[in-house]
Amino acid sequence: MKKISFFAADTKEAQQALDDLTNLHSNTPLKDADVAVVLGGDGTMLETLHHVYQSGKPVYGMNCGSVGFLMNDFSVDDLHKRLKATKQVKVHPLDMVAIDQNGHRHEAIAFNEVALLRETRQAAKLQISVDNIERIPELVCDGILLATPAGSTAYNFSAGGPIIPLSGNMLALTPISAFRPRRWRGALLPCHLTVRINIINPEKRPVSATADSSEFRDVQSVEISQSRSNTCTLLFDPENHLEERILKEQFMS
Repeated sequence: MKKISFFAADTKEAQQALDDLTNLHSNTPLKDADVAVVLGGDGTMLETLHHVYQSGKPVYGMNCGSVGFLMNDFSVDDLHKRLKATKQVKVHPLDMVAIDQNGHRHEAIAFNEVALLRETRQAAKLQISVDNIERIPELVCDGILLATPAGSTAYNFSAGGPIIPLSGNMLALTPISAFRPRRWRGALLPCHLTVRINIINPEKRPVSATADSSEFRDVQSVEISQSRSNTCTLLFDPENHLEERILKEQFMS
């Protein structure tokens, strides 16, 4: 991994890190690079994954932001040595297809989650099907999300959803402020299943759909499944592996 393509957040800290590292290593265009190195936080990592995944290049992040759950510790020293010692994690994004009220089709991928949220003061009413079998005829809520294992510690966990080990091959379907049925707290689904969400009375109760940072307004139906064709390789220092982080997160108070 001698040729590195750097991606940095526009913060002062990340830009300084970029200057320091490009003084030590040339910044190679992505198409000619062996690896992409991300400088910033988890938001910058997600943006980079959307830019990089089709290239097939592995991605290594160094934390110059706040949370940095998907990042390694930052250091200017021994970057080539660290890259050589990394362990790989394959992550599979979600494919989302949303149809809006005008019949327009919108496609996007999500490495963390696909979230549906009400747009107005009125609660959303959603009909939930899994592999063409209706599971909930009417969910009254602020919204719902489907999260990957890598994204299960983010919005999903804040909404009360479970943390999923990377090896679990599961997706978390988690309601956001569910009102009816009041006791439904979500479901763990095998990753090969397809979730379809139909919005009930979308003109009166409009709903948006967001795949990571791509948002589409006034949708009437959304179909989500784990991507069969897309994958991305993340690189982690052996002592700071993502699988261990996700496991540790389940025991933190």
